[in-house]
Amino acid sequence: MEWLKRLGAAINYIEESLDKEISYDEAARVACCSTYYFQRIFSYVTGVSLSEYIRRRKMTQAAFELQRTNNKVIDVAHKYEYSSPTSFNRAFQSVHGIAPIAAKSMGCTLCAYPSIQFSIKVLGGSGMSYHIEEKKDIRIIGIRVPLVENAEENMENVPAFWKKAVLDGSISKLAELSNKNPDGILGVSVYNHPEDIYYYSLFRAMFLYQRDW
Repeated sequence: MEWLKRLGAAINYIEESLDKEISYDEAARVACCSTYYFQRIFSYVTGVSLSEYIRRRKMTQAAFELQRTNNKVIDVAHKYEYSSPTSFNRAFQSVHGIAPIAAKSMGCTLCAYPSIQFSIKVLGGSGMSYHIEEKKDIRIIGIRVPLVENAEENMENVPAFWKKAVLDGSISKLAELSNKNPDGILGVSVYNHPEDIYYYSLFRAMFLYQRDW
């Protein structure tokens, strides 16, 4: 499918740029979508954030280089776009559990993260019963929090939003007002333009109630 080809092309760009500065905007351009949606799609499809994937791949290549060459740790750090030994050491240990210099020792255990490859798996083919119902207009109640185009920042903001909503009683109050099917909480992201992005926690109710977070 075309969208898989585009994601694959973006991965190829990242792989070719591991020893260079990787531009999220360029990766998104290759994938033919906005930077915001590229980061969201990438995280959804792969289960890992874009920055974490890049860090893992850089540290995988750095470990191979430290094991197989006589290159100094500082030279490898600079090659993979780390400006200081401290930041490189922190990133390396977070992936491999040992310091970069220890990677040169024979018999040490390292973690290798191969590059992502996309493929299509065809499912289905069996019968499934269904029916269509016509429903009246629904009303919802909820609270919301503004988002930004940086998906990784949103991945921190949204859990914090839920935590605060639970602790201050907002979720409990909204749940009491929920009196229509379907039951339960809906988490909905709405993107209109870069300055108008919100994440909503919603219930279905008889009447409309909304407040900004």
